[in-house]
Amino acid sequence: MRQNPERRAALIDAAIEVLAREGARGLTFRAIDAEAGCPIGTASNYFANRDDLFDQVGGRIYERYQPDEATLARNLSGPRTRERLVEVMRTTVENVAAFRSGYLALLELRLEATRRPELREVLTRTIRRDVQANISHHRDSGLPGDETTVVLLQLALNWLIVERLTLPDVFPEDEIDALVAAAVERALPRELP
Repeated sequence: MRQNPERRAALIDAAIEVLAREGARGLTFRAIDAEAGCPIGTASNYFANRDDLFDQVGGRIYERYQPDEATLARNLSGPRTRERLVEVMRTTVENVAAFRSGYLALLELRLEATRRPELREVLTRTIRRDVQANISHHRDSGLPGDETTVVLLQLALNWLIVERLTLPDVFPEDEIDALVAAAVERALPRELP
């Protein structure tokens, strides 16, 4: 197995693009090589098999979705109010939707996980870890809401992102901000500021 980390990252990024565009059936080592601009046979030197590739693609998508320090600091500037939480959720929706191929590839991985128990186990662990990290980050941030608020927002906003990326005319772009605000308002307990 080859160990050039830059080449591996480029191949995984190429796999994300192929997976988003062609689906799991179109994700072949040859297609990855072509997308990455590498000689035929390169990807097969970096991944033991398709399961290994799927695992690494899922990890890379989540890695690329992690906000940088500047975004985290900006999200937590100012008072910890409902309005601040609405802005944080709007930023989150924008950032996730901006990596369109990553989100679509993640949807493809979820579908593939219904047929591959090993992938289902890996994705379940990864997504549970992501949910717990979101809950911990929210709790540590001092923003309003509890664990249920975080879970409800993640569920609602994930589907809003799916609609936005797959059927953008269902909810026109000019309605997105209002829908995010409504999701926050309805997910927060009433007694909070």
